[in-house]
Amino acid sequence: MNVNRAPREAQPIYVGLLGLGVVGGGVAHLLSQKSAALTAEIGRPIVVKSVLVRDLARRRSIDVPAGQITTDPDAILDDPSIEVVVEVMGGITPAADYIRRAIRNGKHVVTANKEVMATRGVELLQLAKEHGVDVYYEASVGGGIPLIGVFRQDLVANEVDQIHAIINGTTNYILTRMAQDAVDFAPALAEAQALGYAESDPTNDVEGIDAAYKLAILASLAFRTQVSPEHIYREGISKLRASDFRYARELGYVIKLLAIGRRYATEGGDEIEVRVHPALIPADFLLADVNGVFNAVHVQGDLVGNVLFYGRGAGAQPTSSAVAADVIDVAHNINAGVANRIPFHYAGRLLVRPIHQLETRYYVRLWAADQPGVLAQIAHVFGDYRISIASCIQKETDLSAGAAELVIVTHPAREADMQTALRELASLGCVRELANMIRIETVS
Repeated sequence: MNVNRAPREAQPIYVGLLGLGVVGGGVAHLLSQKSAALTAEIGRPIVVKSVLVRDLARRRSIDVPAGQITTDPDAILDDPSIEVVVEVMGGITPAADYIRRAIRNGKHVVTANKEVMATRGVELLQLAKEHGVDVYYEASVGGGIPLIGVFRQDLVANEVDQIHAIINGTTNYILTRMAQDAVDFAPALAEAQALGYAESDPTNDVEGIDAAYKLAILASLAFRTQVSPEHIYREGISKLRASDFRYARELGYVIKLLAIGRRYATEGGDEIEVRVHPALIPADFLLADVNGVFNAVHVQGDLVGNVLFYGRGAGAQPTSSAVAADVIDVAHNINAGVANRIPFHYAGRLLVRPIHQLETRYYVRLWAADQPGVLAQIAHVFGDYRISIASCIQKETDLSAGAAELVIVTHPAREADMQTALRELASLGCVRELANMIRIETVS
């Protein structure tokens, strides 16, 4: 006979919220606004008991009773009635220390913190297992796009071979403007800042740092290893110009800032490649149509083949949705008296291939003297380093400077050879400016 045991309806699940910024405010509002629906879903109310802030006097977009707000982390971390700590402060310090304390005090943790999970995630997940609690972090990558749960549960039977991801909405907005409206980098960035898509200091976004954090999390899950941000090769988008997008389109490509993870089987065991940089991708590839502030993650598994996850990757509402979903999942675990139903495990560190071992095709744009013999000199340098030229097109001419703009596309070549060739090209007297080099990503 099946017996349905009703949960302890009179006893709320108390939550402590670390941070009340854009995301924290969104989480507090969502849990309050949907209180009745969540109580019906879980069988017990979820109550935000305490909220940690830096400044009590600061005006906020959401009204929180004064008695719930504190500047003392101990009021949350050492309160035995609080079962779930939601960390939405951002940054590594002091957030990582607060999460550790919460775990050691027997509290479940939900976090949206990509920096912490990219750099301390494996440690925190292992610590949570030791203390019989959960750490959920769906909102750390892709905002409202379900990704962490997918890798931990839905794709666990697969051996993931490749990840190609657009996981920074700010840079994708900038690149979309550059591609569609022939806007150069600086004005496109200024527009993104005016619209609130980019911070006043956009370094983390435009230099690929944010994307590298997120790739470290995804690659660790996908390849069941520990990938740290420092393992990831990274380039930003500031060297791109509107002309690169125009020429890429003529060649049948679009330019995106890609986060790429790839697994290789070798005689000595599996190796992985993890990198973040602008790339030319075929115009008919699924990610080519991901524009504006949207994110997408394309995954190739040995069983499922190719799958695509797409949606808004940032913002208060999508991120709050992911955080709230994690809180609800934790609440169900508490009701069931279980934790670590799906423990994170990895088989050890896989060797990460350095970027100089990459073999791919390349797009090179340069300005050279508009005179006889120049193409022969450039071709000679490429030939010296075993780089075969697929096409070379003269695009523009600066008559006053006596210079011509050349766009060169190569056949597959090694990164180490390409970098050496580019240094030698830059030293040639006939080369006025080595304007850009962009990798052409092979996708399937």
